[in-house]
Amino acid sequence: MKQEDLTRGIVNRGNWHRLKGCMKRAEKGENLVVAFLGGSITQGSLASDDGHCYAYLTYQWWKKKFPQAEIRYVNGGIGGTSSLFGVARAEKDVLSAQPDVVFVDFTVNDDATEFFQETYEGVIRRLYEWNTNPAVVVLNNVYYDTGVSAQEYHNAVAAHYGVPCVSVRESIYVDLCAGKYERNDLTPDGLHPNDKGHGLLAGELIQLLERVYADLDQPEQEAEYPQPLTVNTYQQAVRYQAVNCQAELDGFLADTREKTEYLDHFKQGWTAARVGDRITFHIPCRNLAVQYRKSVRHPVPVAKVTVDGDEAHAVVLDGNFDETWGDCLYLQPVLHHGESGMHEVVIEVTEATDADVDCFYLMSLICA
Repeated sequence: MKQEDLTRGIVNRGNWHRLKGCMKRAEKGENLVVAFLGGSITQGSLASDDGHCYAYLTYQWWKKKFPQAEIRYVNGGIGGTSSLFGVARAEKDVLSAQPDVVFVDFTVNDDATEFFQETYEGVIRRLYEWNTNPAVVVLNNVYYDTGVSAQEYHNAVAAHYGVPCVSVRESIYVDLCAGKYERNDLTPDGLHPNDKGHGLLAGELIQLLERVYADLDQPEQEAEYPQPLTVNTYQQAVRYQAVNCQAELDGFLADTREKTEYLDHFKQGWTAARVGDRITFHIPCRNLAVQYRKSVRHPVPVAKVTVDGDEAHAVVLDGNFDETWGDCLYLQPVLHHGESGMHEVVIEVTEATDADVDCFYLMSLICA
């Protein structure tokens, strides 16, 4: 099929071998798991309910197309999170469900930089190499007021692996700019879709799926799996929390409460409330990011992180969030392409008052 024959939103046809295999299995009545990994749009932010988010609507296409098969739905969207977090949590939140198809979108959560291109490649490779050999589809969302996204960086990775890409900027956003829609018809905040916007998003993905289904009888060999496009040091990223990591506590307290579900975020980390409270890790890595809570309730304590005693390059971890939409799972890169080996990581509270309304909450370290 020629590129010009495709629907405009399909900006990279990619290789359909795995998608076709899933559809053929579903036609035979075999069970499938359809999964989604991304940020707040994937989670369903600003849809009226979970059943109106693009992920669920796309899953419904599979259900209706293949009524003879049992199709399971897995939504691994978490608001305000990038592919740096995505690569570290992909196994727990999505791959552990043994998916057959995974739709991925971090395009408005990642910056358009080489750093996030590398973390995004880690996500794609981690998904693609999973033991179920899942089909992977990339979705590019967009800031509706500006057209900004990390699409070029993400789609270069996707094209490298023959992963199909569907772009809002080349479809729905074009219609918006042409006056077919007003911005508020689709999104109240310029980013997160309302029910109509989610429906249009699902429609773009479904057009791809319908194209694949119409081509189902045409044989297609799987694309050769290439060497990484970037230096790819994040693919095996690990998330360390109080339940899987030993730390030296000096004022910090471990929070080992059990999570009730995957969106039950602020558990299994560490808390601190007084100036001088410290926590020390000895972690093997060459890349390191600190994940902590930025709270919409002010004031809360401020901390700093120091690696290998390098006070000159200590990084501030301010627990006060300037936004109002909710507490943020903030992820602060601290070490990138550093020396591979054991590193001492010290986090210390530097500012705290009697007026603080909450503690400093250290959620995790992400290391690769």
